[in-house]
Amino acid sequence: MENKINVACFGEVLWDIFPGKEKRIGGAPFNVAYHLFKMGASVRMISSVGNDELGKELVTKVKGWGMTADGISIANRHPTSTVIAEIDENNDAHYTISENVAWDYIMPGQEDKEFLENAGVLVFGSLGARSKVSENALFELIENSRFNVFDINLRKPYYNIDLINQLLQKAHLGKFNKAEMLIVLESFGKKYTRETDAVKFLQDKFDMKEVIISKGSKGALYAVEDNFYLCPAVTVTVKDTVGSGDSFLAGFLSKRLEPGATAHDIMSQAVTLGAFITSKEGACPEYTLDEFESFRRKQNIVFSTI
Repeated sequence: MENKINVACFGEVLWDIFPGKEKRIGGAPFNVAYHLFKMGASVRMISSVGNDELGKELVTKVKGWGMTADGISIANRHPTSTVIAEIDENNDAHYTISENVAWDYIMPGQEDKEFLENAGVLVFGSLGARSKVSENALFELIENSRFNVFDINLRKPYYNIDLINQLLQKAHLGKFNKAEMLIVLESFGKKYTRETDAVKFLQDKFDMKEVIISKGSKGALYAVEDNFYLCPAVTVTVKDTVGSGDSFLAGFLSKRLEPGATAHDIMSQAVTLGAFITSKEGACPEYTLDEFESFRRKQNIVFSTI
């Protein structure tokens, strides 16, 4: 399949350690990169791992999937990141994130900058900028990107609202869940009344044309300037919710960046890929594009505008 789009993803790449299960590669921006790759995009993950066995194993696995690991640098002084993940009775994941790890010291190289100049699209979250070194690197890349996609993805205690607001000012598209939206509104003393009013406030405040509000089992809202599109979730048997929001964003971008795609095309792809991955175990399960397309064709999504 010929690659249609080129995207750079910045931030954490790590090993998720699940109780009683094998470790799995994770990190929100990496999960987005993985599913974009599965959708046929050319993706460069800009991150760092340690010069240790976990780092070597991670790079080997990424390459084994057919992805490039050229943007993942090797840090000699800091270890590969691990995260202890626990799944609760609702199949939701909770994470204990290690500190002072390789992706806290991301220093993009010239090839990373050249890829971004050609791609023009940068996906990033808030966690990847928790250290000053990686924060500076991210802002440098943002200035060279033509389309900045900010997946807010707040992880306590690794964010501050001032940094979130600075990143939102640079974003062309922001993705929030309801709780994240309320946190940002509260920082400006804005009282929540209606979802559409809240989204319009964010658009105006940050001069951001596109906003996504992910709503889990209730679907998602996509705002483009003054147009609001509501898309329901696809019903599946949930294996776990790890990475479901990341696969949703990858599905969204895989259509949003295609010339001529409609809002219906974009959101249908987003909720369908999110559901498809939620029906599987892990954030980056093995699957083929044909398997996803077969699943997608069986869905009948009723789309509405507000």
